Amino acid sequence: MKAMIIETFGDSSVFKLKEIESPDLLPGQVRVKVKATSVNPIDIKVRSGAVPAVSPAFPAVLHGDVAGVIEEVGEGVKSFQIGDEVYGCAGGFKGLAGALAEYMIVDAKVLAHKPQNISMEEAAAIPLVGITAWESLFIKGGLKAGKDILIHGGTGGVGHIAVQLARWAGATVHTTVSSMEKQAIARELGANHVINYRETSVKEYVGKYTAGKGFPIIFDTVGGRNLDNSFEGAAVNGTVLTIAARSTHDLTPLHSKGLSFHVTFMLLKLLDETTRFEHGDILRSITAVIEANRLKPLLNKKTFSFEDVGEAHDYLESGKAVGKVVLVNKW
Repeated sequence: MKAMIIETFGDSSVFKLKEIESPDLLPGQVRVKVKATSVNPIDIKVRSGAVPAVSPAFPAVLHGDVAGVIEEVGEGVKSFQIGDEVYGCAGGFKGLAGALAEYMIVDAKVLAHKPQNISMEEAAAIPLVGITAWESLFIKGGLKAGKDILIHGGTGGVGHIAVQLARWAGATVHTTVSSMEKQAIARELGANHVINYRETSVKEYVGKYTAGKGFPIIFDTVGGRNLDNSFEGAAVNGTVLTIAARSTHDLTPLHSKGLSFHVTFMLLKLLDETTRFEHGDILRSITAVIEANRLKPLLNKKTFSFEDVGEAHDYLESGKAVGKVVLVNKW
C-alpha cells in the first residue's frame, strides 16, 4: 500500500511517499480504508522528535485521526461490519501505525461509527480534539448544567469543540480569543461571552463577568504563560484544566486559592491496551451530540492531499490556519 512515511525526525521535508506492506489483521482489529485525516499539534511534535517517548519506530506512519470505511474485520470483532463508516484517533504513536496510508490497521475498541450528518473530512477533524475536550470538561472537570466556565482559546482545535460541548451541557460559556474574526467565530460556536485577551486584562474580565470572584472552572487550551492567567482568573476552590503543562510556574496561587489542577494527555489511554476502550466510548457519546446537531467541527478552508502532508504541517505551524487542517486521501 502507499504511505507517507518518515525515517528520521526533522522538519516537514522528512515525509516520503513509499510502498509498504500492509500489516496482517490480528484478533480485535479492523482494516480501514482511509478517507481522511487531520493535523494536530502532537503530530508535528512527533515528526520533529519533540516527544520521543510516544513516537513510533522508524520507518513510521504518522497521524492519529482517521475517518474511513472498514474493509476487513478481525476475529472477535462484533461491533463493526465490512462497509461501516468509522472514525477515531487510532495510531501514529508508539506501537501503532498511523493514518497517512491507504489502509490502517486499528484496534476496534478505539473506533466509533461516523456520525451520519457529517462528511469524512469533518469526521477526521474530530477524534483527538473531541476526546480531549470531553475528558477535560466532563471526566476531569465534572462540568454540569448551570456552571460558569472560561475556555481559553475558544476557536482553536480543542477549544472550539470545548465551547460547543460546554453549551450542549448547559454551562454558561466565556471564552478568550485574539481577534475580531475569532470573536465572531466564537459567537457562532455558541459562546455566551467572548473576550479579546489582547484588549482586556484578566483583572478586567474577572471583574466584569464574575464581580471579581473568579471563574469556578477554567479550561486552558493554550498553556505556557497563559496558565498563570488561569490561576489568576480562577475562583477560590476553583478548578483549572489544561492540555498544555510542559512549563514552569509559581504554584502559590493554587495554594492560596485551594485550586484543583488537572492535566489531560489523551495519548496515555490510547497507548494503554487496558484503557483505550474509553476513547471509543467517548466518541460514541460525541456522535450522539453531533447527530443532534449540537456539535460541528470548524474546518480550515484549505484542504490538502496526503502527498502534501509536509505543506499541511507547515501551514498549521505558521499560525495562519483557522479551524482544523484536514488531509484527503486521493489514492
